[in-house]
Parts: sequence; structure tokens; C-alpha cells
Amino acid sequence: MSLRREFLAADLPASITVALLAVPLSLGIAAASGAPPIAGLVAAVVGGIVAGGLSGAPLQVSGPAAGLTVIVLGLVGDYGWATMCAITLLAGLVQVAAGFTRRGRLALNLPPAVVHGMLAGIGVVIVLSQLCVVLGVPGKETPLQNLVSLPTALSFDRIESAAVGAITVGVLLGWPRLPYVRRVPAALVAVATAAAAVALFGWQVPRLNLPSDPFAALTRPVLPTGDWGGIALAVLTVALIASVETLLSAVAVDKLHSGRHADLDRELLAQGAANTVSGLAGGLPVTGVIVRSSANVAAGARTRASTILHGVWVAASALAGAGLLELVPLAALSALLVVVGVRLVNPGHLRELRHHREILPYLVTAVGVVAINLVAGVALGVATAAALGLWRLSHSQISLDGDHLKISGSLLFFTTARLTRVLRDIPPGRNVHLDLRADFLDHAAQAALSGWVADYRRRGGNVAVTDPSHHLTAGRRPARRKPVHRWLAPHHVTPRLETGLRSYHAQHAPPAVLDLLSGGQQPSHMFIGCADSHIVPHLITGSGPGDQFCVRNIGNLVPRHGEDPGMDTAVDYAVSVLGVTTVIVCGHSPCGGIRAALRTRHGWLRHAALGPSTLDDAARLNIVAQLDNLATHPAVATAGSAGRLRLIGLYADTVAATVARVGPDGVLLDPEPLH
Repeated sequence: MSLRREFLAADLPASITVALLAVPLSLGIAAASGAPPIAGLVAAVVGGIVAGGLSGAPLQVSGPAAGLTVIVLGLVGDYGWATMCAITLLAGLVQVAAGFTRRGRLALNLPPAVVHGMLAGIGVVIVLSQLCVVLGVPGKETPLQNLVSLPTALSFDRIESAAVGAITVGVLLGWPRLPYVRRVPAALVAVATAAAAVALFGWQVPRLNLPSDPFAALTRPVLPTGDWGGIALAVLTVALIASVETLLSAVAVDKLHSGRHADLDRELLAQGAANTVSGLAGGLPVTGVIVRSSANVAAGARTRASTILHGVWVAASALAGAGLLELVPLAALSALLVVVGVRLVNPGHLRELRHHREILPYLVTAVGVVAINLVAGVALGVATAAALGLWRLSHSQISLDGDHLKISGSLLFFTTARLTRVLRDIPPGRNVHLDLRADFLDHAAQAALSGWVADYRRRGGNVAVTDPSHHLTAGRRPARRKPVHRWLAPHHVTPRLETGLRSYHAQHAPPAVLDLLSGGQQPSHMFIGCADSHIVPHLITGSGPGDQFCVRNIGNLVPRHGEDPGMDTAVDYAVSVLGVTTVIVCGHSPCGGIRAALRTRHGWLRHAALGPSTLDDAARLNIVAQLDNLATHPAVATAGSAGRLRLIGLYADTVAATVARVGPDGVLLDPEPLH
């Protein structure tokens, strides 16, 4: 498809869809943030044009976000709107500096439980504050005050405002269930329906009030004369939360399409530039937002043109459609924000965190955000997550039942005293069975345990050690060697098969992971590699259970379609049924299969495509040839032409311990260490 046809068929209609969604959301977020309505539209325009033009995640849509409403509302109350614009500008500069110094991924170090808890807390705060507006009364200063005031806000005198909110929520929830009209954003239909009801019945409810001259109404940023410590904290808070929300959204959007993955550092730089411009122009802080981004992908956007154009359409609506926007009742925008707030409390996140036993940091963060404030809630959540991690790291079980000593968990230096007390209770001269199931022993615990074993044996006792996780045998010929245990005598050893099976059952088959995979597999990539024992596909690609559909054979060969039914079936199943987005062909050096193919091309090795070259050159050229063969499979050709599949060649140098991508001519690109 040509660039022009792609633009007309995909990006142009997608940009209109996203703009129709962005206008009511931006106005609602501005109202909930205590900012002028025009500030929400300014942020949407800047997010689309500036952030979209520079973005490292081209399909991500940026603009004002519900996740920042709580903190912006507080800062506007403390410092005023003009100073809030200055805070947005300075936060943008902080993001630019972080992007230039390639600190994009640092924001993702915040524990997911804390991030989801923060969003859930923000959702509750939004719901409580906006319900008051829906019921026709102004919101209070704190969420708890809003909660207490809700029963008294119910009054027949304000039934019209409540009716507007009910109509908005009803359309929002019901519109996506109707066939044939789902491409029209529900938010736009809900707000338009509420405005039509107000006009039809003549209800007297507050409406939007936009300035007649939008440019004259823009606020210039103004720095306060004092409280620089508070301003600095506000700048860092806005920069951090905006960065975290943006980068989490970019990672989520990556999973919605099969195009190029996001460059997080460039995305952070783009967001910083957008916030700098938005602050200068009197707009709200800008972040990447998953609601508008997912709508962009679902509408068929292919390039950043859709994101940029959506900003243009929002600007046109603010300049040419101000009269229509002033028909929108404030209760409709508040009802829209109520639904957005409810959706921030995602039950799917709760289920996932329960599997990982991380509900506590989530709850502490959410309650802290609601009961105290956002910064305190996040700080409490991080502290809880750190304490929980430390507890898990140091948690151990040491039990003595007769002559059976069982040790499990992690043993660190501060558990050594308890371990020593238990060891002293074992009478001398006995046949002790040490069942060692340790995840980790630091030097102090290891020295105490190994010293006790040696001393106990020296005094006439016997210690038989069973180590289901790490019971290993030294040397390449275990029958002639004495068994050793890694925690008690760590050497470079080769595991036995039986020990590996025990290790899997003891450590590497967590029920939570297996439960998630029990409903079927959804691997992200297919790995076609050589059967050589040097190559460990999951180690090379950093994959875990459920990530990789693997096919291995001698020489990592992929016969052309129709030449081998087994490979035809595997490729078709991976691409058409499992929906993998990447197929990897991985060769290596030194490859015995390629060495044999250089001598003879009989049997299976006839599928190797080699030229007069060295062994390593032949292995690399063979990867390129197998990628060409792979393209002859109909499922691969169809998915590739639709942009849903990419083919990658990898070459593992087992001598240098590096893995590199293979270019079209067999030249290696960007080697990466094998660890």
C-alpha cells in the first residue's frame, strides 16, 4: 500500500475517531482539575502535534490524563493556575533531561502493584469528587469530605443535574453494545445526547463557558515568590507521575499492534517537549493515555500521522466549534469522569496481583491516595512493597524433627543465629538427614552450615544431604566422583537429569504461572533453531513459560513450502492459529550440521543453502537462505504483507558468547552478550 493510500484508508479516519473521543475527555479532565476548559483542549492539541511528532511510540496518543487530576487540583488550590502552568513547564524540562540521559526505563522500576494501586486510588478520588458535581453541588476539599456529603447532596431540587448524569452514564455503558456503530466514540455520543436532552426539556443546569477569544484567554506561566521547596516537590511529582503513566501506556500499546516497538527514551523526550510547550501555552500536563491510544490502534492507525492530525482536529473544534461546545452541560462531563474513574479500578489487575501475592502494596497505595494524598500514598506503597520483598528475601524455615533437619527459603546473615541454635540442639553421633531446599544462602549462612557439617562428621556423626533444588554432581563423569552440593561446596558442575526434574518440581513450576497458562498458549514468537546442545533458546531470548513456540532440527533448516509436511504444519500453526508476531531463525557456530552439509547434501541436509565459504560464513548465509524459504509459506506471506509478522535471523557465537542479528547479506548486526 502506498503512503498516500495508507494515509487515506487508515490514519485519516483514525485521527477523526480519536479527536471525537479526545474533546469531551479533555474538557472533563480540565473541569475535574480545577483548570479553565481551554487548558484541556490546549493540552490535547500539544499532545497530538508536539508529542506525536517527536514520539518514540508513534501510535500512542498524548493529552491531558485522568491520572493527574488529583494532584493538579491540589496544586491549583495551593498555588493558582498560572503557577501550575509554570510547574508543568518545569516538569517538562525535567522529562527532557531524563530523556537525553536515557533514563526512560527507570520510571518502570516503580512496582506494578504500586502503580495500579495509585491509579485505583485516583479513580476513587475522581468518582467521589465528580459525583458531587453530577448531583449539582460543588466538590469538597478531600475525598472523605465528598463521601460524607454525598447523602446530603441528594435533593429533588437538583434532579435535573442528576438526570443529565444518568443519561450520560447510560449511553456510555450501552452504546458499545449496539452493532454497527461502535466506531463512533461512546463518550461523544453520551455528551451529545445529554446536551440534546437539556435543550429539549429546557433544564436549567450549568454548562461549559468557553472564551470568545481563545488566544487571549491563554494563561502565561508565573513562578511564585516563595516556597521553592514545595514548588520543586511539585515539579518532580508531576514529572514522575506523568513519565510513569506515559511509559506504562507505551508498553501496553506495544502489545496492541505488530509494528515497531516503542523507544522509551525518545518517548520521554517527546513528552517533556510537549509539557514544556503546554505549560508555556497555558495547558494541562500531558501524558500518554491508554484510552485514546487503544482507540487509535483499534481504528486502524498505521503511522504517527493519525496522532498528529487528531491534535489538528481538536484545535479546529476549539476555534470553530466553541458555540457547540458551550451547549455541553457540566454534569455530563462529570458523569464521563465518573465512568473513567470507575474503570481505573481494574479487577484484572487485582487478579494478577493476587497470583503474585502483591495485594498488600496495592491496597496500601490506594488507601493512602484516598485518605492522605497522592504522594503519601505512593510513598507508603513503595515502602510496603520494599518491606514485603525484604521479608520474602529473608524468610526461611528451619525445623528439626528427630534426626531430620529441613531448611527452606532464603538464609541471610541475620538468620545465622537461629540456624546455629537449631544445629546445637542436634545430639552428636547421629545419622542426620539434611533436607536442604534453600533459595539462597549468603556467605555467613553458608559458612555456618558447611562448618557444622564438617565438624559434625569429624566428631563421628553422619550427615546425608538431600538438595532437591541444587543437588549436583561434580565433573563430567559423575559415576567416579563424590556427590557435592552447590550451597555447601560450590563448584562448576553439570546437573544430572534426575536432579533437574526434582528442581523443576521444587522451584520452577510456580502454580500461579501454570494457572495462567492452563487456558491455552499465546506465545509471542516462534523460534526455529539448531538442535545443538550449545543452544538454549529460552536463555538466548530471555523467554519464560508460554512465551515461545520452539522447533529445532539439525542445521536450523526451514524447507520451502511443500517440501516438508512437518515444518509446513508447525509454521502454519504458529502463525495462523497461535498468532505469533515474530519468527526467529537462529544459527550458531560451530555448527556440526552445517559442517556436514558442506561435505554432503543428502537427506535432510539437502535443504541447507550454502556457498563456497568458511564454516562460520556458511552458517550465517544459511540463516538468510532459511528466512527466504520461510517467506514461501502462505501463512507467513499473508501475515507479513498485513504487517502482523516480522522475520528475524539470529547468529549465536558460542565461542565469543554473543548473539547478533543477521543482515540480508549475512553480515552480523548489533552483537549482544549471551547473558
